[in-house]
Amino acid sequence: MKRLITSMIGILVAFSVFAQPTFPQNGVYDHREGLYAFTNATIHTSYKKTTENATLIIREGKIEAVGVGAAIPKGAVVIDLKGKHIYPSFIDLYNQYGLKKAKAVGTRPRQQPQMLSNKAGAYLWNEAIKPEFSAAKAFTVDYKAAEGLRKLGFGGVLTHQQDGINRGTGAFTLLSNQNEHSVILKENAGQFLSFSKGVSTQAYPSSLMGSIALLRQTYLDANWYQRSGNEKMRNLSLQAWNENAKLPQFFRVRDRLEILRADKIAKEFGMTYVYLGNGDEYMRVDDIRKTGAALVIPVDFPAAFDVQDPFDALQADLSDMKHWELAPTNPAELAKANIEFAFTLEGLKKKSDYIKNIKKAIKHGLSEEAALKAMTFTPAKLAGVINQIGTLEQGKIANFIVTSDGLFEDEMVIHHNWVNGQPDVLKALTTTDLRGTYVLDYKSQSDTLTVSGDLEKLKFSLKTNDSTTLKVKHRFNNGLVSFSFNDDNGITALSGTLLGKNWEGRGTLANGEWINWSATQVKVYEEKSEGESESEDESEKIAALGAVTYPFTAFGWESKPKQVTYLIKNATVWTNEKDGILENMDVLVEDGKIKKVGKDLKGKGAIEIDGTGKHLTSGIIDEHSHIAISRGVNEGTQMSSAEVRIGDVVNSEDINIYRQLAGGVTTSQLLHGSANPIGGQAALIKLRWGSTPEEMKFEGADGFIKFALGENVKQSNWGDNYKMRFPQTRMGVEQVYEDYFTRAREYEAAMKADPLSTRRDLELDCLLEILEKERFVTCHSYVQSEINMLMKMAESHGFVLNTFTHILEGYKVADKMKAHGAGGSSFSDWWAYKSEVLDAIPYNGALMHSQGVTVAFNSDDAEMARRLNQEAAKAVMYGGLSEEEAWKFVTLNPAKLLHVDDRVGSVKAGKDADIVLWSNNPLSIYARAEKTFVDGILLYDLELEAEKRAAVQVERARLIQKMLDAKIGGEETQPVRNNKKHLYHCGHLEQSGFLD
Repeated sequence: MKRLITSMIGILVAFSVFAQPTFPQNGVYDHREGLYAFTNATIHTSYKKTTENATLIIREGKIEAVGVGAAIPKGAVVIDLKGKHIYPSFIDLYNQYGLKKAKAVGTRPRQQPQMLSNKAGAYLWNEAIKPEFSAAKAFTVDYKAAEGLRKLGFGGVLTHQQDGINRGTGAFTLLSNQNEHSVILKENAGQFLSFSKGVSTQAYPSSLMGSIALLRQTYLDANWYQRSGNEKMRNLSLQAWNENAKLPQFFRVRDRLEILRADKIAKEFGMTYVYLGNGDEYMRVDDIRKTGAALVIPVDFPAAFDVQDPFDALQADLSDMKHWELAPTNPAELAKANIEFAFTLEGLKKKSDYIKNIKKAIKHGLSEEAALKAMTFTPAKLAGVINQIGTLEQGKIANFIVTSDGLFEDEMVIHHNWVNGQPDVLKALTTTDLRGTYVLDYKSQSDTLTVSGDLEKLKFSLKTNDSTTLKVKHRFNNGLVSFSFNDDNGITALSGTLLGKNWEGRGTLANGEWINWSATQVKVYEEKSEGESESEDESEKIAALGAVTYPFTAFGWESKPKQVTYLIKNATVWTNEKDGILENMDVLVEDGKIKKVGKDLKGKGAIEIDGTGKHLTSGIIDEHSHIAISRGVNEGTQMSSAEVRIGDVVNSEDINIYRQLAGGVTTSQLLHGSANPIGGQAALIKLRWGSTPEEMKFEGADGFIKFALGENVKQSNWGDNYKMRFPQTRMGVEQVYEDYFTRAREYEAAMKADPLSTRRDLELDCLLEILEKERFVTCHSYVQSEINMLMKMAESHGFVLNTFTHILEGYKVADKMKAHGAGGSSFSDWWAYKSEVLDAIPYNGALMHSQGVTVAFNSDDAEMARRLNQEAAKAVMYGGLSEEEAWKFVTLNPAKLLHVDDRVGSVKAGKDADIVLWSNNPLSIYARAEKTFVDGILLYDLELEAEKRAAVQVERARLIQKMLDAKIGGEETQPVRNNKKHLYHCGHLEQSGFLD
């Protein structure tokens, strides 16, 4: 039968490739219907329907009938599949089959940034946005790749060029050995997007927040173009963007937090995305479920780390180790949460592990039904081809596989893969179980031949009369057998045919003599007993797994703590109010607020905390921080990046959040860096450890933006990478501000005069907010001349600069700052680390304060932020401030600068319960934050710290042992990787290193 089917493949391929209806016929016309009847099979018509002893009939590449008792048409080739199974062929939605890898358009000139696209034509200004790209138009059949995919059971893929932020449209193609005319099932099956700009050599975007801003702006531009812009200009990219908006939208993300980020864009612009995920969705499964989105997920479960060397084990990141253990649970967790998902080959180093890894997911709780659905039905549905493939129903395309057993059985092999009615015979159909014990008669003696192993992978062994066991090399195919073995006399080689369950034939001895031989079965193969099967199943049970924590790292919560009522008794309370520092006072916390401050307070059901000998303060507020930011703190590729938002890239998983809670910090302003004059929009967060990025944001807070002056923005120390970007001088910096604010007013006038035809500009929207006093400026600054310049510039445009940050020459212009209305957020005692700070002095904060300027001390550094209480103490040492006033430098004063002093910054009834209980005077080097509360929730507790650290150690040890066991058991391992996290500062460039 294999020879029959195999011989037909060449005919069918030749016909399908050359005999297209619109092609001229060269030779005698030959039309074959491709009529087949597959009988006596277990047919899985869909993931939820199975029919025993059924028949499948296909004609001309389509399913004509399926079911029990289906009439076999005259002339059909009948293939008996008794004992075999038929499933729909698999589908992959994330593939680059038949497409060439993208290449950059041109090259970036040396020592000069590429600001605009090198692509010729009326396309978008940025090369990373290419909706005009059509996979169908660039597609060519790759017969070798198609064969490899068919061997894995795949019958169709959604292919697209995996490059860029907008990657254009993907095409759904079948994997048959036919030409492009026959295999492209759907020309435009979806539009593909991501946050990665790919091979583009353009400078912008250089950060994740830049990618997000570019996407948002292009959505707005496309809307404007459709509304009126096409009357003024021709832009083929925007035209294609609007046309593609009607297609399914597939969005590639790097991790679970990027799903939440992309979902904000989807909600903003009324889109629905299918997320091409990373396999870590279980870490935030409830939040992902709330998006309502479907997923395409990989099954590239990570290998265990090689932790045999204890020093290597010490470097292994706990979250990476936990992910190794829990990654196989991802599909089951998504199914449990009723999240629609499909599987993809993407990420697998060995594509042949596809089914193996899905079986691993099944052992970790995924049902076989859900697994089959994710391999067939769901991908067809998401690609919009469910009416043609994905199930085996009348009228659909004949895309199916024939397997030896149930799909997820250990011994299952794929015999055939029929795609578009075209057969690919992968392994011959075997209908007889030849395993058992035989008497082998040859050269006047009888030995015992044993055939064992898997049904599809037989093993032969020979035991001679003198009980010697010989290794047997064999080959069996279509009833023909040949085998050989080496005894004391040399190699005997035998060849024969199958007669029922016996063999007979001819062969040669070592001396070349020809002999007759036969093998008669005397004992059939015995299946394992029920008891043995249960024992085997018992050994395959999954060992107890660790818990998912929030965040998924050390010190995360298994269940997040909640607000409860606390009564802190007999503490020294630093109120930061007119009452000053109060001895032996009680503080009642209820519903996340400070309820009362007084003596002998009572609280119904309150948890009492003894504050005797301890100090209670409001939480520290860091006005200038760069923690908890993902993939770039600077979008410094242009002179203005007012359109980017740190709030889009908040990283709620950053361990520095927990570390800073341990230092008494409860609120941080996350600022853009100082790479360009007009930076990005800031994000004010509360350090709500365990929350999502959106949940961390300080509700209702005013918007801020980062400006910068001096050496960084004029690129004094940038090297050659971006040397030609404007501005290059301090006077050029001033001109940037003048130009942009003039443009913002012109933009305002245009929007008022004709809002429909005026293009919405996110960059100018932000600058207009500054002019309208709806957004406020924090400016990186050092030199007095530039500080004066910027205040005059702001006054000329009718707004006030809110805060000068760093401001190490602030003592020289403090009177002018006071008159202007600007505050100062300074370092306590940094100096002499670059030219601009040669005149810095440690008395700066105290001198500005003496002139009536609202002064704060900030960190600009993840490590320093853990000791801001000690930074505040330096205002006592340098300048002689009172302890109470110095403490305000890191609490009430930054709250005032951030316009949230009505909520935080002091201990007062009605304010948020963001408070810290210290072991000592908070300005002392011996003080430790013992308990840190945010919104009345105890998020750091020194009493539990030893217990938490011990738990981390126990968890690490458990996972290390499990990984060692995996290596001993023969599992593949990977070296421990360096997982050092970025600690961002003002001058960190994601692609070019650091500025000073």
